[in-house]
Amino acid sequence: MAGHTEFQNPQLEGDSFLWEGGPVGVLLSHGFTATTAEVRLFARFLHERGYTVAGPLLPGHGTTPEEMNRHRWQDWATAVESAYQELASRCERVFVGGESMGAILALYLAAEHPEALGILAYAPALKVASRATPLLLPLLAPFVPVVSKGESPRTHADDFWQGYTVNPLRAAAELARLQREVRRRLTEITQPLLIVQGRLDRRIAPDAPALLAREVRSTWYEIHWLEQSTHCVLLDREWQQAADLGLNFITRVLGDWDEGHI
Repeated sequence: MAGHTEFQNPQLEGDSFLWEGGPVGVLLSHGFTATTAEVRLFARFLHERGYTVAGPLLPGHGTTPEEMNRHRWQDWATAVESAYQELASRCERVFVGGESMGAILALYLAAEHPEALGILAYAPALKVASRATPLLLPLLAPFVPVVSKGESPRTHADDFWQGYTVNPLRAAAELARLQREVRRRLTEITQPLLIVQGRLDRRIAPDAPALLAREVRSTWYEIHWLEQSTHCVLLDREWQQAADLGLNFITRVLGDWDEGHI
């Protein structure tokens, strides 16, 4: 695991997990530079209510930023694909979800697997707030391996988030490529879609949720804003509300499925 100077909250659990439950499975993917600690509160919440829940630790995460720079976005996509196949082999129906980059990996899975029953997209990192970042990444990445994330106001989520305190730039360039690939495939997505966004999120462009809802072909989509939450809505002070929204969405989709409406 990465050294303490570049790794936040090393004492937390952040490895891959698969928690057996009932016949409905939920795949939850963590975000860029994070670990599965980012989705464990929500995963535990669902598992306690009878769901089978899986959370893969993505390649290059939970090790070192230098290791993360050696991976491409396809490696992350392959990891969530493998976790999805494992979950689908155990469950009758599967939902895909995640936070930040994990949410766009869930969208990628949904495009690949139309049989997935629904998508839970928490703070989907489809479009970043900074306009300069996509322009600078290709120029800096070949020469600057990592950059500090800088100082930011402390949030409730900081005690529960685990991951790198720096941004690996080659990996960040891969995230940009993943964003473009997912944007290209949004019209292939037809499943019910839940989008949950923090009103205080400074990382994701404010119009990203509306953009996502507009470009998918899902006839059922809903956008929820959490007024006191920053980027990590599954860990911030309103995480319980975020979890309740997810559970309610899953329950309603399952109800419609059982009645033959979807």
